[in-house]
Order: sequence, then C-alpha cells, then structure tokens
Amino acid sequence: MSTRLNKYLSEIGYCSRRKADSLIEQGLVKVNGVVATLGDHVDEDALILVNDEPINQDNDFVYIVLNKPQGITSTTDKKDPTNVIDYITFPKRIFPIGRLDKDSEGLLLLTNDGDIVNKILRSGNNHEKEYIVNVHKPITREFITQMRNGVEILGTITKKANVKQTNKQTFKITLTEGMNRQIRRMCSALGYRVRSLKRIRIMNITDYGLEKGSWRYLTPQEIQTIHRLTKDSKKVAE
Repeated sequence: MSTRLNKYLSEIGYCSRRKADSLIEQGLVKVNGVVATLGDHVDEDALILVNDEPINQDNDFVYIVLNKPQGITSTTDKKDPTNVIDYITFPKRIFPIGRLDKDSEGLLLLTNDGDIVNKILRSGNNHEKEYIVNVHKPITREFITQMRNGVEILGTITKKANVKQTNKQTFKITLTEGMNRQIRRMCSALGYRVRSLKRIRIMNITDYGLEKGSWRYLTPQEIQTIHRLTKDSKKVAE
C-alpha cells in the first residue's frame, strides 16, 4: 500500500509535512533514483534519498522532554552554535515540538514523531502550556484582567488565558496558542518588560524533578496520555 511522500517522511520522523513539501519543491528528494514531485506516493520498500543521502527509516518513535536553559535555541540548524540538538547530543534524528525562545527557559518536547508534532502545535486544538513570568515593575489588577481577556499583538487579539498573580511582579499564565514570542509581546503591549520566563507545563508534562539543563524520556503513561489528548486533534502540515 502506497503513502503520499510528504506524509511518509513525517510518519517516520524525518521531518514535518511542510518541510517535506519544501524539500520536494527544491528537487532535493529522489525516490528510486527519480527526482520526486509534489503528490508522489511511495511504498515502504522505496529507496528515498534527500540531498543524495538515504533517509533513516526508523519507526521507533522517541519522546523526550528537556528543561531548556537560557541561551539554547529551539532549532535543529547546526549552523547555529546554540542549537538544541547539539546541546542534548541525542544519537537519533529528533526535532523540537514548537519553540521556546533563546531568552526563555523551561520545558521543550522533542521527538521524531511528525504527526504528533502537527497535532500538538495546531492552536485550534487548545493544548495547554503553562508559564511563570517575572516582569520589571509591579503588576496591577488591570494588567491581569487584560492578559486574561486578550491583548492585541501581531494584528490579532490573543485568546483568553488563565492568568494568576503569584507575587508583586510575577504571574502564571496558561496559553492554548503559540504565537511568536507571545507572552513577551503581550506584556510589552501593556507597558511591561519580561525579566524572566519559564515554561513549567506542556499538556500533561510538568517540570517536576527535572533539573535545568537535564532531559528525560517521557514515561509510557505520559505518552499514552498525550495520544489520548490528541486523539481527536486536527492534523495540519506544520
């Protein structure tokens, strides 16, 4: 039974479907010696080359959580000396689920399961991410109310969020979307500068017991819960 090439590359954990389409459009993918085109289908025994190198058709999915320190970038680009892949030195090809900017710290999931990446990242699926944020001046009641109800950034209003002040200049916020540098932009729009930002939870995964800079495999129970939570999630080409 054949499978669309972009879906196949995603399912074996090589890259996302969108990245696969990009590689195909650039003429960098060959199937059985022939340059692939968008929409091509492949069989399981096909010889697939990317940049003239055979792909690693490894169906053993890996799920890792890293407590990322500041200064590490959530990218697989080896040209960036702060890339997360070199930092954890994992022997298999994996990639981060979403991003956590270089100046922030906390939980980052990494995997070679392309489909789970797409399900978790799609904002319409409302998968929660929780953060602790410290800002440069005392927090007001108005600030908390605005952060809860939505802030205009990047030409749109952010979704409603669960926000709770924990001390004079610190609050917790739970998001179900992942716009670029969202919390920092929200705070800036309200006249606040973020001094520190830490992600402490992604869905059912918490930072409990995981030291900064360390990583661990997800437990079978955690993986099972993620699959249950994403069971009805819409898939998109990430």
